[in-house]
Amino acid sequence: MIRSLFRPVSQAISSSSSAPLSRRFSTGEEAKQFLKLGRLNHVAIAVSNLKESTSLYRDIMGASVSEPQALPEHGVTTVFVNLGNTKLELLEPLGEQSPIAGFLQKKPAGGIHHICIEVPDVSAAMDELIAKGIQVLDKKPKIGAHGKPVIFLHPKSMNGVLLELE
Repeated sequence: MIRSLFRPVSQAISSSSSAPLSRRFSTGEEAKQFLKLGRLNHVAIAVSNLKESTSLYRDIMGASVSEPQALPEHGVTTVFVNLGNTKLELLEPLGEQSPIAGFLQKKPAGGIHHICIEVPDVSAAMDELIAKGIQVLDKKPKIGAHGKPVIFLHPKSMNGVLLELE
């Protein structure tokens, strides 16, 4: 009895359905669409002190970090922490009206603010998502820290997560 509960994964998968493995997982191709999610670009972390946070990742954790970059259109100053397969983006408020200032008022210690996923065409993705009822925070893409257009999807539409598409 116990042995049957611990079958090898390949055996459990092959016996769970008669359909080939490639047909048992939805790729989203069933619906005509142009949106295609790519790789995780970064995880953004709101911080109250960018200099201290940069030092933490560079000097204590041994990571390679970028120079600070002010992005007035987004109300933040950013530093990227290179992790090899992705990045962390440290966000410090730039001015009182910064969305990060509001975030830090609720969470003074900081924390994960958003995740960013790459897409082939931000404008096309935006149009498709709006047509599908997803709440987009801006009326048009803005230029992000990498010099590419970005949009943000409201957490209410994305399982409680602020999602940036680049």
